[in-house]
Amino acid sequence: MEQSDAIANLYLQNLSNTKAEKNYLTADCPFCRKKGLDPQGKFVVFLKKSGFFHGYFRCLNRCVPGGFPLWFAKLSGLDPLQVPGFDPDREPPARKSDYPVANLNKEIDLYHESLTPALLERFQEAGVGESLLAEQQIGFNGRYLVYPYIRDDNNCYAARCVFPGRSEDVFWHGEEQVFGDHARIFNVQDIGHCENGSLFLCAGEDNLLVLKQLGFPGVAVPDHQNMEGIDPEQFGLIKNIFLVMENSGEAELCTYQLASRIGYKVRPFKWSYGLPQNYTVWQFAKDKGKQFRALVSTMVNEAKPFSPFVTPERENNHFFEQLALEGGTSYASLQTGFPFLDQALDGVHGINIIGGAPKSGKSTFMIQMATEMALRKIPVLYYDFENGRQKIYQRTLCRLSRQSTESIRLDEFSDEQQKQYDKSCSRFKEMLTFFRVVNDRQVTPEIMRQHIDFIRHETNSIYTVVVIDSLHKLPFKDFSERRTGIDAWLRQLESIRDELRVSFLVVSELSRGVGESYSESPHLGVFKGSGDIEYSADNAMVLFPDWDPLSSVSEQSRKNKLWLVASREHSPGLVAEYEVDYPYWGFVEHKAGDK
Repeated sequence: MEQSDAIANLYLQNLSNTKAEKNYLTADCPFCRKKGLDPQGKFVVFLKKSGFFHGYFRCLNRCVPGGFPLWFAKLSGLDPLQVPGFDPDREPPARKSDYPVANLNKEIDLYHESLTPALLERFQEAGVGESLLAEQQIGFNGRYLVYPYIRDDNNCYAARCVFPGRSEDVFWHGEEQVFGDHARIFNVQDIGHCENGSLFLCAGEDNLLVLKQLGFPGVAVPDHQNMEGIDPEQFGLIKNIFLVMENSGEAELCTYQLASRIGYKVRPFKWSYGLPQNYTVWQFAKDKGKQFRALVSTMVNEAKPFSPFVTPERENNHFFEQLALEGGTSYASLQTGFPFLDQALDGVHGINIIGGAPKSGKSTFMIQMATEMALRKIPVLYYDFENGRQKIYQRTLCRLSRQSTESIRLDEFSDEQQKQYDKSCSRFKEMLTFFRVVNDRQVTPEIMRQHIDFIRHETNSIYTVVVIDSLHKLPFKDFSERRTGIDAWLRQLESIRDELRVSFLVVSELSRGVGESYSESPHLGVFKGSGDIEYSADNAMVLFPDWDPLSSVSEQSRKNKLWLVASREHSPGLVAEYEVDYPYWGFVEHKAGDK
């Protein structure tokens, strides 16, 4: 014990018969004598200055609840200004004052007296003794264990009743108005006892009991789902909160959500790998017996402050892993099959938005790029709200086989054409492993993420290309909020791009210009219905026809110009010209200006 320890000196000056032992101070308990209990009752203070529970005291007879120096000062009638670290300007958490008139105190006493030897043995198997059960007033109503939720006025208005060994068989007893999530904190008084100190926050009353038996302060909620109702302000004066839940993915998510609301003072317990699903501290205490205390102390020391940020080490590793991936063949293979376009964009990476006038061939252009990538074993998800699965497949087969739609429908082939067609059918079948068309008009960002996970798993691929035809037909709640809905989708696409290594090809409509035409020079303002395209798109392109879709121009002479109007990495300008490959539902790329 350091002589300069102001907290240690506070206890030394106000206790008698003190004795320093390693990191502990022992003394006669001043509160046992006041209560007429054992005058030799022992009082223990934890004084490891670097420890999380420095200054925490408790009576071994449990005559008063343990706590930190400010609670000791209050029990001893000391001026709080004498307590190191006391802030007279602090704002203590608001206390509820409108409690019901009636309480359950007498019932709780009777229930505690009804604990059976079998139930006492149940608790003893986890190391929980009778004195702690008496302190917490745990009881039995003849069928259910009764856990009293005593409020900060030291009265009980509600209790949770749990069938032993069957945690799903549960009900609340008492005043209905105090059953709300904000009030579902077991042993809530310990929050006030631990100002400027540390405490445990557990899911499950039994899990708290085994920690209380070791001498730790803490509170509990019935289960991890009740964490959502916790008011973070209740813990405003606590320095460290050790958050303990069962070993499950759902509980881990609740841990993250609660820690995000409370902040850096939360230190979640980390379970070892290989433990059973839903493993708890209660089971841990039963399994480890006398080793339990030392193992919990180790977990306390190893618990790291919560942070929503990736650790610097992981961030460094992720950065260099990504660099290595981008230098690999998988990243480089994300090509459209149009050489001039691939050169202009350095492949399909990020969010690529292509706008075009109606009937300019946007969908045909997208289908060709998407299926060419799938043929090279790049997984492609094609979200189609325009053409239908059958039409997409049919146009793809026309392009691959160099046969018209009518020839395929009538099955009119020469011998050579039949061979070419059969070969194309085989290629088409192989392509479908990597090409998935989704026509679900109720798709959400969450469903899209699931689809991406599925296709990556099924194709054993790192990267995925997602095609959306079109941006303006993605579902959103209210048609009158179309613009905000589109912008919200763009935010989601950004998130998916960054989290899942996804590249997007997105069709967008264009706004009509002067005279209700689509003949304006290409620029970012021609995209319809969203001001966020300029912020979200890694590349924004416009496909402009050099022909009038409503005129009688022959099919063979139709050409489009593709303009890159904005890019994060590349220079804007004319990319190439694309001639309609009639009647095979495709385009042939030409260098801009070539005849």
